[in-house]
Amino acid sequence: MQTYNKLIRNKIPQIIKANGKTPTTKILPKDEYIKELCKKTEEELTEYLEATTKEYKLEELSDLLELINALAEHEDTTLEEINNIRKKKAEERGDFSDRVFLIEVTAN
Repeated sequence: MQTYNKLIRNKIPQIIKANGKTPTTKILPKDEYIKELCKKTEEELTEYLEATTKEYKLEELSDLLELINALAEHEDTTLEEINNIRKKKAEERGDFSDRVFLIEVTAN
C-alpha cells in the first residue's frame, strides 16, 4: 500500500481502478481544497523548475494552468477575466519580458 495524501485530478481514481488497484479518496471541504490547490501549485512549480526538456516543461506549465483555472473557478471567475486583468496591469505597469531585476532604490 502506498500513501499519497494529495489532491489529484478527477479521473485518477478511475485510472487506478482500471489498473486493478483500489484507491481510497475523500471529497475535501472548500477551505481544505484551496489549501491543497496551493500545495499542488507549489509541487507543479517545483516540477517545472526541475524539468530538463521543453516537452516536460510544457507539461508542467499545463498543470499549473489547470490549477490556476481551478483557483479562478473557486473565485467565481474565468481565465478570460484574469487574462484581461493581466493585460491591464501589463499596460499600466509593464510585464516581465525585459527581465528587469530591481536591486535597490535610493532616496534623492
